[in-house]
Amino acid sequence: MENTCPTPEAAAAFACLGHPGRLSVFRMLMRFAPQGVRPTEIAAALGLKPNTLSHHLADLTACGLVTVTRQGRSLFYAVDLHKTESLIGYLALDLGRARPDLMPKALHEKANPMPDTPFNVLFICSGNSARSIFAEALLRDLGAGKFTAHSAGTRPGTAINPFALEVLSRNGHDTGGLRAKHLSEFQGPAAPQMEFVFTVCDTAAAEDCPPWPGQPITGHWGLPDPVKATGTEAERALVFAQTYGALRRRIAAFVDLPFATLDRLALQTRVDAIGALPEKA
Repeated sequence: MENTCPTPEAAAAFACLGHPGRLSVFRMLMRFAPQGVRPTEIAAALGLKPNTLSHHLADLTACGLVTVTRQGRSLFYAVDLHKTESLIGYLALDLGRARPDLMPKALHEKANPMPDTPFNVLFICSGNSARSIFAEALLRDLGAGKFTAHSAGTRPGTAINPFALEVLSRNGHDTGGLRAKHLSEFQGPAAPQMEFVFTVCDTAAAEDCPPWPGQPITGHWGLPDPVKATGTEAERALVFAQTYGALRRRIAAFVDLPFATLDRLALQTRVDAIGALPEKA
């Protein structure tokens, strides 16, 4: 059967994921997919000792669920999406015999089509004071009415960073309605259902959260936190401006996608490609 693992490979993969520690590492890497993550960032996010994490990564790599690449002096671990697809295919199609009562609706293309616009889009970062605020304002103003933009933070402050407000105002964005919001505002039963959810910082992507209702398309468009910039006021302001520019290029590419002609798989591929755009032009 196409797109499924042979039984021995599937058994090895399931055995590997049967350990809670390895499963938590794999689940975190899935939130960054298709991008890779450094071991130090994985260890910090999951509270794992380096030697324990090293064993988990070695096991996940050995069974083929995770790949490792070197960039300069750093190693990056990433989910092998093809292997993961084959494993899920084995579970649903081979082991489950494709029974419709066992197939999640998310696997049915027609069960969850992309609705007519406007699309609800949520941008998440840790503080909701700069990056996700930039993205919300940019999509609102560049989207030409095709989107309803939202932003939230996993640990938001009480106010938007003044450097961020200054960059937005200088670029012609109305900042009057912008505010820092907690992610919980978008997780209750009365919250709008999202069609797209993007994390724009690694900290937010690393945090575990329940699956979003409606199976929105998700993406990780991580950028360094400009709030942590140091130096003179002018140097810090430049970092905020560069972050705004990077997000503007990504939002512009997103807005230009031919949504009416793309299915969910194609949209996910395009979203992943936008997340891989360089930070600087």
